Amino acid sequence: MESAAGIPYRTLGRTGEKVSLVGLGGFHLGFTPDEQESIRLVRTALDNGINFLDNSWDYHEGASEIRMGKALRDGYRQKAFLMSKIDGRTKEAAARQIDESLQRLQTDVVDLMQIHEVIRMDDPERVFAPGGAVEALLAARQAGKIRYIGFTGHKDPDIHLHMLQTAAANGFHFDALQMPINVMDAHYRSFAKNVLPVAVQEGVGVLAMKTMGDYVILRTRQVTAIECLHYAMNLPVSVVITGCDTMPILEQALQAARTFRPISQAEVDELLSRTAKFGVRGRFEPFKTTQLHDGTTYNPQWLG
Repeated sequence: MESAAGIPYRTLGRTGEKVSLVGLGGFHLGFTPDEQESIRLVRTALDNGINFLDNSWDYHEGASEIRMGKALRDGYRQKAFLMSKIDGRTKEAAARQIDESLQRLQTDVVDLMQIHEVIRMDDPERVFAPGGAVEALLAARQAGKIRYIGFTGHKDPDIHLHMLQTAAANGFHFDALQMPINVMDAHYRSFAKNVLPVAVQEGVGVLAMKTMGDYVILRTRQVTAIECLHYAMNLPVSVVITGCDTMPILEQALQAARTFRPISQAEVDELLSRTAKFGVRGRFEPFKTTQLHDGTTYNPQWLG
């Protein structure tokens, strides 16, 4: 399957799984005031060709997973490639969070479970240590609770590279990783320049996030939302995850995927020239330069 309802599909790394070019972000589901509307958003996305669903154990204290679980009833689970994340760095904490996510999502298996917020240089050592989170993930995969394993982070490409190196040193291969990809990233501490080529070479599926920097990038008035999404889609990523809390925002995501065509290098250069002076020092990527987006910093108990 290369497309569904006009939405292009790509292969998730070396897993062979076909995933929609645009993915539905789970965090923003918790911002939708009405639970029924959030359920309608998920089902509308699935009915219109999006099959990749993003979520996390800690989003809105579990409310995002609970809402998504309700949306996946009545046969909708079969339409979805379901991803969630856990924060636990210990085997015990990770195992508990995996089981809680499965319960909230009302499913026996999550397609991709990721170690969330790898934002400290010692996170890789912690999760791969004896009694670390990787042991819980491997046990869950063996038990059929999860199918694939990945990790996420938004702070520094060097930490992502260290995670990949630590995995290799432990004889482990990640199926996917998630990282910021946007028009400002190219100018400061760039994940696209430093991590993306390594991930592609190693067959790790790349999930792009923060394509609009939680709308901060749009405030520069240098780029449109569609341009932001198309820029990320133009790179060798498997999925571009975007948060959708209203139906018009979901329609925007669908339009971006359906209208995407490869962008020439000249067009990319022009886009980056527009954003160059705004991208320096990470001014419009606060997730790299501040702790505003570091949930596990404010809630260290999540780490276990």
